Amino acid sequence: MGYVKWSYETLNRFCTDVFHNFGFSDEEGKIIKDVLLTADLYGIESHGMQRMVRYHKGIEKGTIHPTAKPEVVFETPVSAVIDGHNGMGQLNAYFAMNKAIEKAKTTGVGIVSVRESNHFGIAGYYAKMASDQGLIGVAATNSEAIMVPTFGRKAMIGSNPIAVAVPADPFPFLFDASTTVVTRGKLEMYNKAGKPLPERWALDANGNPCSDAPTVLSNIVAKKGGGIMPLGGNDPLTGSHKGYGWGMVCEILSSILSNGVNSDQCCTFKDKTGICHGFIAINPAFFGDAEAIKKNFSDYLQRLRESPKAEGQEQIYTHGEKEIFAEKDRRENGIPVNDNTMVELSNLCSYLHMDFSKYFEGYQVNKDSKFFAGNY
Repeated sequence: MGYVKWSYETLNRFCTDVFHNFGFSDEEGKIIKDVLLTADLYGIESHGMQRMVRYHKGIEKGTIHPTAKPEVVFETPVSAVIDGHNGMGQLNAYFAMNKAIEKAKTTGVGIVSVRESNHFGIAGYYAKMASDQGLIGVAATNSEAIMVPTFGRKAMIGSNPIAVAVPADPFPFLFDASTTVVTRGKLEMYNKAGKPLPERWALDANGNPCSDAPTVLSNIVAKKGGGIMPLGGNDPLTGSHKGYGWGMVCEILSSILSNGVNSDQCCTFKDKTGICHGFIAINPAFFGDAEAIKKNFSDYLQRLRESPKAEGQEQIYTHGEKEIFAEKDRRENGIPVNDNTMVELSNLCSYLHMDFSKYFEGYQVNKDSKFFAGNY
């Protein structure tokens, strides 16, 4: 299967109507689609349009509750716990990070943990919400267990990504990464493309390396064992314990502080996923001259870019630069969408009684497409 490019405007119009038809308000739909399309603009295909099927199936099955509203259930001047009531992850996360930002502006730091939520998209979106306002932002989440701990053979921890965003010139620093070698979404993309997984990504039910994406994905869904390796692989010699440990740090910020559902129990319920999130906002002004701090960091990032390059390399990137370049290119030249994802979007249109051809004129869906779509 190949790819087809669509303009940002086309995908934006499609998402607007989809989330409206799912029952979200205009403001809610705007937040959800902005998180979704920002991923595609940044080149993070695993969390862009290909995630629509997850939200479709979640709403259809009843694990995502479109009418739910986030509720503050515990609060201090510097912290809060929010019950998401199984609503859309993007809406709960947006609400929570704004709460953390509000506290940081007043007290210097805001720490907010969320329970009973859902998949929230890219963590970097929420960390950047803070840096856009001159603050340091941290966002983390747990998820359905896909990480096999070091020396284990059963997935017990989620992909558990963490993102950090810090104001800087000419580009803000934005680090966003899972604590597994790759995310489940990356496996889904290899599955859609019919490609074998690279070595040192995944394990089978017996804890042995496995390159067959459908097998690994089906094992994750059926809880048969195996899954994705921690960042660093499955051997302490290559740092496996570090990815495993960072995954637990994200778990602490999300499910432990909120007293919510841990990764090994996420997505085991009929009417919810139980996914939890954690957010931190830090005000540099509480450490002195915020502009001087920003300049110090900006100067350091520039020295990194200008430092000696390895043989054959022309550029050293700082975190967040590639996303800025990708967004510029995709706004000008279109966003690539996998043909198998187009099948999912067609199915979504049928479910919502929308006219697929109204948005994707001239595109012919391959109805004979066969790939493991999983159980979201």
